[in-house]
Amino acid sequence: MKILVATEKAFAPAAIKLIREVIDAAGHQLTLLENYEDVSELLAAVADADAMIVRSDMVTLQVLDAAKKLKIVVRAGAGYDNLDLPACTAHNVVAMNTPGQNSNAVAELVFELMLYQIRSGFSGKTGTELRGKTIGLHGFGNVGKYVADIAKGFGMDIYAYDPFVSERVMKNNSAKQSINLAELYNKCQYISIHLPFNEITRKSVRYDLIKTMPHNGVLVNTARKEVIDENGLLKIFEERPDFSYLADVEPDCMAEFEEKYKGRFIFTAKKMGAQTEEANINAGVAAARQIADYFKTGNEKFRINK
Repeated sequence: MKILVATEKAFAPAAIKLIREVIDAAGHQLTLLENYEDVSELLAAVADADAMIVRSDMVTLQVLDAAKKLKIVVRAGAGYDNLDLPACTAHNVVAMNTPGQNSNAVAELVFELMLYQIRSGFSGKTGTELRGKTIGLHGFGNVGKYVADIAKGFGMDIYAYDPFVSERVMKNNSAKQSINLAELYNKCQYISIHLPFNEITRKSVRYDLIKTMPHNGVLVNTARKEVIDENGLLKIFEERPDFSYLADVEPDCMAEFEEKYKGRFIFTAKKMGAQTEEANINAGVAAARQIADYFKTGNEKFRINK
C-alpha cells in the first residue's frame, strides 16, 4: 500500500523518521509531499495513494475525487474540520483523527498565554499571579484534563463544565463540576475553552455568557475561532475595559482589536497549540500506526465519519 504524508506545514524530521519506521515495518510504502504551495500538487500526489496522513491540510471533495485508490485518511491531531466527512463517506474513505496526542502541548499554551498577559507582556510593569484564582474549563476532554493538572500546580481553584463527562472523572482530575455554563462563567475569572467545532458549538460562546465573568475576566481560546460569537466579544470589550481575550488564532475582527484594544488581547501568529516537537511526533506516529492497524486488522477505533 502507498501511504502519502501530505503536509503544507511539514512534520519534524524526527517525526518523519518514526513514521517511516512504522510504515516500513508494516510492509507499506511511504511517500512525502511536504511544504507544497498549490492544491494541484496535492491532487497529483494523492492520485495513486491508498492512505493519507494530513495535518491542517484541506481534504475536500476535489481532493477525494482525485484520490481514486484512497481507502483511509488520518488527520494527525484532534480537530478535524479540515476533512470533508460527508465526501469521505461518499467516496468510501475512512476518516480518522488522533485524539490526545497534542493535548499537553495545547494545555501548556493556555498557561503561556495567561502568564504573558497577566505579567503585562514582561514589560516590567506590575502584574498579578495565578495562585488562588478561579479557572473554568469549558469542555473537559483530553486537553481540559491536562489544563486542570497544570492549574493544580499553580494553586488555582478549578471548575469544569462538560455534559459528556461525569462528576467523578472531574473530581479525579482535581476539578469541581459546574452544573451549567452560566454557573461556570459567573464563578471563574479565567475561562479556558476546549470545544470541538461543529454546528452545535458554532458561536456558542456568546455575549450573555461572557458578560457574567468576574472583574478582570480573561477568556482563553485554544480551540477554534468559530466557537466564539465575535460580535458579542467586541460588545464585551466595549463595555468592560477590565476584560481580556487570549487566543491561539486571530479572529475575523482582528483589525478592530488592533485599532481599539491594544494590551487587552494576545493572538498567536499562527495556530500554535500543537506546534511542539513532542506533539508533532506523537500525532504523526499515531496516525501511521492507525493506518497500519487498519490495513492489518480493520480497526476503526478512531473513525470520525459514518
